[in-house]
Amino acid sequence: MTAAKTLKIGLGIVVIAALIIVPMNFNRYGLFILSQWAVMTIAAMGLNLTLGYAGQVSLAQGAFVGIGAYTAAIMTSNGLPLIGALGVAIVLCFAIGWILGYPALRVQHHYLAFVTLAFSTLAFLVFRNEDWLTKGIYGISNIPRPEIFGYPTRRPLPFYYVCLGSLALVSLAVWWLIRSPWGRAFIALRENPVRALSLGIDTRRYTLMAFAIGSALGGVAGTLYAPLTQYVDPVPFHLSLSLDLLMMVIVGGSGFFFGPFLGAMIAVLLPEWLRFTQGYYLMLYAIAVIGLLIYSPTGILGILDRFISERRTKAASAQRAVAKAKLEVTP
Repeated sequence: MTAAKTLKIGLGIVVIAALIIVPMNFNRYGLFILSQWAVMTIAAMGLNLTLGYAGQVSLAQGAFVGIGAYTAAIMTSNGLPLIGALGVAIVLCFAIGWILGYPALRVQHHYLAFVTLAFSTLAFLVFRNEDWLTKGIYGISNIPRPEIFGYPTRRPLPFYYVCLGSLALVSLAVWWLIRSPWGRAFIALRENPVRALSLGIDTRRYTLMAFAIGSALGGVAGTLYAPLTQYVDPVPFHLSLSLDLLMMVIVGGSGFFFGPFLGAMIAVLLPEWLRFTQGYYLMLYAIAVIGLLIYSPTGILGILDRFISERRTKAASAQRAVAKAKLEVTP
C-alpha cells in the first residue's frame, strides 16, 4: 500500500470519527444544520450522477426531493413506517425520472434544462394547489420521526445519526455504481455519446438510467427531509432548491465523487459560519462562490485535481531528466 493511499484512508477515518463524535456536544440547531447537510449531500449525489457522470443537465432535482418529502409526510402521518415510505418514494421517483429522461434522448444542454425546468414548475404547482393530497399552502405538520429497531429517534442527536447512516449507505452504493460497468458507461456517455454508441453501449438505456437513479436519490433525500423538519409545505421545493443543488455539484466538483460532500458543506454550512458578519453574510457567501467559480470552473476538487496532475507531471519530467542524464554519463 502506497503512502498516498494510506494517508487517504487515515484522513477518511478521522473525518468519519469526527462526524460521529464531535456532534455529541452540539445544540439542537447545530444538529439540525448537520442533518440538513447530510440530506442535501444525498440529493446532490443524485444530481452529480446525472450531470457529473452522465453529462445530462437537470433542473428538476429539487422536485424529486419534494416528491420524496411529501410521500414520507403523507404515509407516516397516516401511521405507515418510514421505511415503507422510503420504498414508495424510491420507486415513484425512479419511474418519473425514467420518463423525464426521454426528452434527453432528443434534446441536449440548455434545451434539456428547459424541459426539466418545466417539470420542476409542474411539481411545485401540484404541491401548492392539490389540497386534497398535499394540503396546499398550509402544508403537513407533526410528521413523526421513526423508530430504528425499537430505538426512538425523536431527539435531534439520534435522528442526526439516522441521516448520517443513510448518507454512508448511499455513498457506498454510489461508490460501487460509478466503478461498475454502469458507471464507466455513464462516463463514456458524457465524454462522447457517438463514440460510446459505436463501442456498443446502449446510450438510450444508460441515459434513462442516469436520470432514474439520480431522481431516486433525490427521493431518498426528501424522505429524510420530512421527518427532519417535521413540517412540509411547497415553498422549500421551488426552483431555488434545484438551483442550490446544481450549485453544490458545480462548486464541489462536477464528476468527482466527493464533490457533493464539499458542495453541500459550502451551501449549507458556510452561510452559518459567516453569520458573525450579521447582514453581510449572504453577500460574502455569494462573493466567495463567484470567486471560486471564476478561479476554478471545475470546483474545489478541480483545483486539487489540477495540483496533483501538475505534481505528477513534474515528477515524471524529473524522472525522465535523471534517466537521460544517466544515459549520457554511461560510456
